[in-house]
Amino acid sequence: MNQEFMKEKKVLPLVVSMSLPMVISMAVNALYNIVDSYFVAKLSENAMTALALVYPVQNLITAIAVGFGVGMNANVAFYLGADDEIRGNKAAAQGILFNFLHGILLTFLCIGGMPLFLKLFSSEQETVKMALIYANRAFLFSAVVTLGISFEKLFQAVGRMKMTMIGMMCGFIANIILDPLMIFGIGIFPAMGIAGAAYATGIGQCITLLVYLLSYIKTTMPVSIKKEYIRPEKEILGKLYSVGIPATLNMALPSLLISALNGILAEFSEKYVLVLGVYYKLQTFIYLTANGIIQGIRPLIGYNYGAGEYERVNEIYKTTLKLIMGVMTAGLILSWAIPGSLIGLFTPNEKTIEIGISALRIISLGFVISAVSVTCCGALEGLGKGAPSLYISLARYVVVIIPAAFLLSRFAKAEGVWYAFCLTEFLTAGFSRLVFKKEVIGKIR
Repeated sequence: MNQEFMKEKKVLPLVVSMSLPMVISMAVNALYNIVDSYFVAKLSENAMTALALVYPVQNLITAIAVGFGVGMNANVAFYLGADDEIRGNKAAAQGILFNFLHGILLTFLCIGGMPLFLKLFSSEQETVKMALIYANRAFLFSAVVTLGISFEKLFQAVGRMKMTMIGMMCGFIANIILDPLMIFGIGIFPAMGIAGAAYATGIGQCITLLVYLLSYIKTTMPVSIKKEYIRPEKEILGKLYSVGIPATLNMALPSLLISALNGILAEFSEKYVLVLGVYYKLQTFIYLTANGIIQGIRPLIGYNYGAGEYERVNEIYKTTLKLIMGVMTAGLILSWAIPGSLIGLFTPNEKTIEIGISALRIISLGFVISAVSVTCCGALEGLGKGAPSLYISLARYVVVIIPAAFLLSRFAKAEGVWYAFCLTEFLTAGFSRLVFKKEVIGKIR
């Protein structure tokens, strides 16, 4: 495969062509959780709360897989741009091996730690019981998730964006078909309730992985996963983890944030915990669309940086920022135009919907400005600058928002938490721009 198009095609059409399949993929990925939540919400509000409590740990598993995958993606793209095929092959092979090992370890840790984790946030026995039923089944597929994401990042690194879109869509279609069948017991399937939702999602993830494996076997790739490349090497692993660890923390920080906010909101009512869980389902759909663009441009930035095309790196960054601002503007409009309909997808309770409408409208005021932080983080990761990207995420998910949420909740109760989201996005946007200017703009010209 010829990768020269990454540094020769006009920037806007190139960014769109690389990002559009990823936008669709990310939207499909977000629908995994939304579809589960929609059908689980038909069981009971306790069932929906159970999903909200498990979500941070699910997000942690995905964060580790995606974060390390980003390290693999950035290094493979860089080596291809620098015309170093051997190191590109080693980065791909060792990245896939170690991400698979991460998945095996996470299976045991997450299943073993869930009872203690859930007791920290809920004393409702029925909710905890349902959360454990879901978690103990969903986490059995952790290694499938990490291996599938590894191949996803490999395909992205070489510009095969449509392949990742097809793989995700196949898994989602299976998930959406199986959800009602396995939750409610239709046809040959027994009614499994919330356990059925976990199995449906897991089977969908298995199908996605199968599509990736078949594609890798049947098509020609510019990188090879062979026995001679799998043997761990300190230099390669050091580069993978130097980007992968900060990227993982970037992805995992929202889980820490949700857990902290759940603790604050639980003081007022479990309805606020449910609303936060619902918001993150909706927010995931909006932000994963933006993150789809980021996934599309990471290999472009890495490849052009490796090839010495520094002005082109700047142009890709500016184009990406404009596109993501457009996406977030659409999210803001929807949040104000139809908030009741969006929240109502997950609960019929009028009081919960009322709380959710207020939360969504307040939080969405920070959507557009958040494009600055999202774009800066993604561009820095694409350049292999994992630590500066992590600084931005720490500011956004820990340093500013958690203290702000706690303090504002003392004055405005639960609504103070919603205002903390908006305040944080404005403050971290300025910080993000300063970090990006220091780390990139002055150094690549």
